[in-house]
Amino acid sequence: MILYILRGLFLLIMAGVAMSFVDSPDERAQAYAVAFLIAALGIGAIVLLIDIFIPQKSLAGIVAMFFGLLVGLVITYGIILVFDLLLDIVNPSWRDWAMLIRTVKMFIGIVSCYLSVSFILQTKDDIRFVIPYVEFAKQTKGAHPLLLDTSVIIDGRFADICATGIVDASIVIPRFVLTELQAVADSSDRMKRNRGRRGLDVLHRLQENDRLDVQFIESRTASEKPVDERLVLLAKKMDGRVVTNDFNLNKVAQLHGVLVINVNDLANALKPVFLPGEALVVKVIKPGEEAGQGVGYLDDGTMVVIEAARERVGETVPVQVTSVLQTSAGRMVFGRIEGTPPPDRRRRTRAATS
Repeated sequence: MILYILRGLFLLIMAGVAMSFVDSPDERAQAYAVAFLIAALGIGAIVLLIDIFIPQKSLAGIVAMFFGLLVGLVITYGIILVFDLLLDIVNPSWRDWAMLIRTVKMFIGIVSCYLSVSFILQTKDDIRFVIPYVEFAKQTKGAHPLLLDTSVIIDGRFADICATGIVDASIVIPRFVLTELQAVADSSDRMKRNRGRRGLDVLHRLQENDRLDVQFIESRTASEKPVDERLVLLAKKMDGRVVTNDFNLNKVAQLHGVLVINVNDLANALKPVFLPGEALVVKVIKPGEEAGQGVGYLDDGTMVVIEAARERVGETVPVQVTSVLQTSAGRMVFGRIEGTPPPDRRRRTRAATS
């Protein structure tokens, strides 16, 4: 709305300046009145058309307009100095056309101020201006976009997360990531080819979700660098977040100050929390490493080490949780079969592995 008002005022001022020249008592000015009026309106229309086709960046405040006017006046002053110097050099007799010269200078000032204000209004999200008591800082409206890397697309779990409706940010897939995924799908290695095709199927699922805004964008950012680094630099430029399950990409993004959503960390965070004394029902899969231990797994893959369950392999038993151990590899639950007395050794330090 501010831009529409600004454009209307611009046309009105242009017309007013043209009319002041037409109403001049100067006979030479009246002789060129119609031509000058048409030229003034034509210049105004051209300037507006150029401005309209510039992509809109953001809504602006009144302070941005004042700052733009200040910049426009400074530019106008410099242009007029050069203009007067050129008149004196080329043809000093032009000084007789005082009304025409004054009107041209007014047009120069109007155009300069308009373009300066318009530029600041539309690019203040990309440029940081600091003036006394006023700061135009880059702002992101709404949720930060999510940029997917190749590994998380092939993984497929992020598509399942999106299907729950919890993701409301736009999902961005750069073309260089899509190109890498297509290269994997066309690989001569059967395993890689299957992974690439799975990734393309996951992208198709994301596109079919009506609640998601999936965008494929072109980017020439650091085209000579590896895909992972290009993705991080693009996310930094867009003020977005990288979604990945790649440990190395996670570290690179942190070095660049880019937020990362690691699907593996998300999966671990969503695993249920067990407190000592809680009851579980677990199927004993195999014997444990220590005497008497049995090992089972929950639906999410959490290992459960059960005391006195070695002889119950293949059975589903009720388990009472005794302790929980969080390691870098995941969460491990220790327990004993309900109704059995605590063992002499109350603490186990090693879990069973095959």
